[in-house]
Amino acid sequence: MFGLGKLLYVIILTVNGIAVLSEDRFLNRIGWGSSASSPNGGGQFQQYGNGFDQNDGTSVKTKIINLIGAIRTLLRIPLIAINVVVILYELILG
Repeated sequence: MFGLGKLLYVIILTVNGIAVLSEDRFLNRIGWGSSASSPNGGGQFQQYGNGFDQNDGTSVKTKIINLIGAIRTLLRIPLIAINVVVILYELILG
């Protein structure tokens, strides 16, 4: 039966898979490296007036590349803690 526990495992495994993708070995070869996300070499934000507005013309590919980069950067340390908790849970309660 498919429950919330299995859904949590699927989410954790998916985020782990994204976090361990090697940019040099895999992402650059298929054109999904961080250097391929923007043709002008800058970020996805352009300055308008006093603040920054997101460019509405960004493609889905660029958004996915930015999502992969954000997951690899921001979730690396929390994923270690989450993985330790899940492993301990599995070892203790099986």
